[in-house]
Amino acid sequence: MRSEHLVLIILTSIIIVGLVGIPFGDPRFIPIAVLFEFLFVGLAILVSKNYVRPLYICIIFASLIIIGNTITTAHIHRMMTFVKPVNTIVLIIGGYILQCLLIYASAIAIMDKRRSLTASHY
Repeated sequence: MRSEHLVLIILTSIIIVGLVGIPFGDPRFIPIAVLFEFLFVGLAILVSKNYVRPLYICIIFASLIIIGNTITTAHIHRMMTFVKPVNTIVLIIGGYILQCLLIYASAIAIMDKRRSLTASHY
């Protein structure tokens, strides 16, 4: 399996978890959540066209999401108390696990592309 396919699978998983989680979230943040969904869809389209820059954007965006989730006191409280179990599970899966996997898969895809470019020059 090409590493870009793994990135696409993870992006698709993030989109699905986001679509499932948006109705359970705070209504004040629905416009931001929808914007993030569109951003992930755009990244998936660009990655599927074998562009390299979206892989870097995936790493940056996933890192920002992890940082944002970590510094948000409501998220920390929710994860520590499991007040809203569905919301908490969506947050942990979509906001941490899949984001970490996206960073890893994107880094691997970038390294694979660099290797293939280097190998094609020889």
